Amino acid sequence: MNDRMEDLPVVVIGAGPVGLAAAAHLHERGLPFTVLEAGDGPAAAVAQWGHVRLFSPWRYNVDQAAARLLRDAGWVEPDLEVLPTGGELVADYLRPLADLPTVKPNIRYGTQVVAVTRLGLDRLRTAGREDTPFLIRLASGEDLLARAVIDASGTWSTPNVLGAAGIPAHGEATAVGAIEHALPDVLGADRDRFAGQRVLVVGAGHSAVNTLLALAELAEQVPTTKVSWAIRASSPARTYGGETADALPARGALGTRLREHVEAGRIDLITGFSVHQLAPTPEGGVAVSDGTRTVMVDRIVSATGFRPDHSIATELRLDLDPIMGSTRALAPLIDPNEHSCGTVPPHGVDELSHPEPGFYGIGVKSYGRAPTFLMATGYEQARSVVAALAGDWAAARDVQLDLPETGVCNSNPIVGDDTIAAGGGCCGDPAVATVPATSGRGLATGIAGGLLTAPLALVDVSTTPSTESAGGCCGS
Repeated sequence: MNDRMEDLPVVVIGAGPVGLAAAAHLHERGLPFTVLEAGDGPAAAVAQWGHVRLFSPWRYNVDQAAARLLRDAGWVEPDLEVLPTGGELVADYLRPLADLPTVKPNIRYGTQVVAVTRLGLDRLRTAGREDTPFLIRLASGEDLLARAVIDASGTWSTPNVLGAAGIPAHGEATAVGAIEHALPDVLGADRDRFAGQRVLVVGAGHSAVNTLLALAELAEQVPTTKVSWAIRASSPARTYGGETADALPARGALGTRLREHVEAGRIDLITGFSVHQLAPTPEGGVAVSDGTRTVMVDRIVSATGFRPDHSIATELRLDLDPIMGSTRALAPLIDPNEHSCGTVPPHGVDELSHPEPGFYGIGVKSYGRAPTFLMATGYEQARSVVAALAGDWAAARDVQLDLPETGVCNSNPIVGDDTIAAGGGCCGDPAVATVPATSGRGLATGIAGGLLTAPLALVDVSTTPSTESAGGCCGS
């Protein structure tokens, strides 16, 4: 086994959008690399929500180093103002990128990483650590060596539980057959599981919004479909977002359309609801209780977010924030109690560094449990980290982002339209204006922070809740 550092590749874990961006930057910098992907193709996680249309257009979803490589190979760039679906993102960008002759030979699919450490050193050993190769152990038992490791494995495989306290609700494991992962294909492959059913969506993020809008459409097609939406907050304002003040029209439209469905009674909104117990009913449904109220449903969509799994790196010296699960330096910049994605400042290699030299987490996993990640931010993370690995610290620390500014004219495009409307009546400028992120502005949502400051309702959990419906908000 060759263990000369200068002869070893940089290992990238994950062939999703940010992992492949890292590969493109590594190629441009002339650094040898290997990408390890657990799935059977590029962006396997994105493919699972391929039916969902992104709320940002192509211009914010393509890494520039990747675009340069693709153009050199004759790639025809998509219309930058079109909103791609996840499937189109894979088919029209990520798969062509992964199949480039300069990239494809360096990707290993079906390869699960189970541990990352230093060759011959555990976490306690200090002497010689920085000059010792990384050892990456695979599920197959094979060991690989690397000069550096970039973990872009994401969080898709580690969703949060339904239980509001961060641990599973009582009975959650028993009811697992009725619980759906985030972003099911409600109008497509998964339609039969939802049509004519009582469906409860739990969560307040964009995954919940997309699912609720699809369920509302399904309910129009199959009127016996009943849709309920449970959130812990006392108000849905955070989920509705900036609406007409959102710099991304499609994202603003999501909030506007959802609010219209709720106000029209097509979606039954239950506020101040923290899932405490799930209990199967004799009729085959599930009683979902917060300790006071109970909702009787057939299926539950858990859109409660995701959390990082750092277990592969337990023998590395990571400086993780005890709350966010991100690096300690990044945590205050992304804390959802203080920030929305629109107020997260630019950041790069300095904020992503650990005491373990040469190990970096980038992409959505770098944000830990904060839900404020943007794909464009991940691309800039990849560029900054790779520049540092190449020794170009000036470029690594010159973090630049070009993201939408607030104050668009038209943020309610026609439902089903996959382009961003320009103008809109109040002005003639394009709907998406840009501002350098060095000014501290990002994607505006109309909310100063990510989480609202209203306290959560506390419930008495000392007694077992009834499985009977309590109150008019718990439609059967």
